[in-house]
Amino acid sequence: MLALRTSAVLAAAALAIAAAPVHAQDEKKEIEKYQKMLAEGSPVELFELEGADLWKKKQGPKNESLEKCDLGMGPGVLKGAYAHLPRYFADTGRVMDLESRLVHCMVTLQGRDYKEATKRVFGNADKPSELEYLAAYVVGKSRGVKIAVSTRNPKAKAAYELGRQLFHYRAGPWDFSCASCHGVAGKRIRMQSLPLLDKPSGARRTYATWPAYRVSNSQMKTFQWRLNDCYRQMRFPEPTFGSDATVALTMFLAVTANGEPYDGPGTKR
Repeated sequence: MLALRTSAVLAAAALAIAAAPVHAQDEKKEIEKYQKMLAEGSPVELFELEGADLWKKKQGPKNESLEKCDLGMGPGVLKGAYAHLPRYFADTGRVMDLESRLVHCMVTLQGRDYKEATKRVFGNADKPSELEYLAAYVVGKSRGVKIAVSTRNPKAKAAYELGRQLFHYRAGPWDFSCASCHGVAGKRIRMQSLPLLDKPSGARRTYATWPAYRVSNSQMKTFQWRLNDCYRQMRFPEPTFGSDATVALTMFLAVTANGEPYDGPGTKR
């Protein structure tokens, strides 16, 4: 109910701003004011608290928590872990993002079945998914840490290069690519300007605020969801959870955003 009330208030504020006469030179300031209002009224902390409980909750056949999950900084170390993801993990022999690594820990530490753990990766306003809660909690532990995703490992470098290619790959019934919206300056959808995500100036602030709470539908959304939804809007087939394609795209965007202090979970319109 709190999330719904918050959304209603922020939606009303957004309508008021949109209805006000705005000169072109003041447009950026008005949008920044709107984004600040969103952040001030966000229920993100509630998702972080629920995620903390799930992190410590003993589950699965092994009746274990996720407190020994290694996200790349050592078992159980969360401070700064998200700021270095995606990354290559020697124990799996592949590059993994946050969500795919969390599921790996569910399977290895808790003994849970992979299909069961990934049955519901994207939730809704009435019932967020376990991964959405966990993501909110984990990423919050990197708040203020500069994004520093490495491509030193050959597989990490290969993932980055694949992500770069996928970003510019045109296909589908509309002949779209990620770059169709986020590779040309000056494009926008309604009141929202579209950042250049293949440039550090655009990728840094955008990537550093995901995962995020979406006011428009009162939901916490992971970065994999964001990519899947972009594919949906381009009329591509939806990627499977933890696919090499989504991990590679995340790697490309994260590396492009290197140097930006992480500031999530964010709040979006």
